[in-house]
Amino acid sequence: MASNQRVRHCVLLIGASRGLGYAMAEEFLKRDWDVIGTVRASAHTALHALAERVPGRVQIETLDVTFAEQMSGLRARLAGRRLDLLFVNAGVTNDPRETIGEVSTEEFVRVMVTNALGPMRAVERFCDLVAEDGLIGVMSSGQGSVANNTNGQRELYRGSKAALNMFMRSFAARHATDRRAMVLMAPGWVRTDLGGPEARLTLEESVPNVVDTLLAARTRPGLQYLDYLGRVVPW
Repeated sequence: MASNQRVRHCVLLIGASRGLGYAMAEEFLKRDWDVIGTVRASAHTALHALAERVPGRVQIETLDVTFAEQMSGLRARLAGRRLDLLFVNAGVTNDPRETIGEVSTEEFVRVMVTNALGPMRAVERFCDLVAEDGLIGVMSSGQGSVANNTNGQRELYRGSKAALNMFMRSFAARHATDRRAMVLMAPGWVRTDLGGPEARLTLEESVPNVVDTLLAARTRPGLQYLDYLGRVVPW
């Protein structure tokens, strides 16, 4: 006899142990989605505590986006799964006062690999799991906008997000006939470990709007660069 149980939508959140990623996991659960969330290490995190509160709704996987072999391992473990939404939330920053001429080569590589190369590897590796009417999203930043950069500062972070935006545009160009929506998300300046205590927005002010914007964008194939209120961000 056929089951009347509704199949929930499923999101894969890359980088969900804390901050924006964790808050997004909470928000999707509130909207009756199932969550596959990744953490960088096996230590107990807020995401583990969340999974314990909602048994059977959160699958936790270990992934550091700077290690390609871990990406391959997770892709193998998720073989056969179908995702309604893939969202990559990996990101780090550096000393915001450093100019690009002052930053060390090691720091440059660390930020660029984590903020640009790692997220795009995740998009490339997991995109085929996303349903034809699904969405592929990446956490960018308004500071990745070249047009809006009128005061400098946070130069390496800005450059890494601008690089991420360009790589995502290249991905979209190679998939020009793809029916799936793609979003580069600028969540606003949010009070997290990365955003700092002086940030303008709380998680509660940003994240529900981020999720609203992503879900609304699923009906529009192609790549969009949007902020948390659904407004277009200039490249």
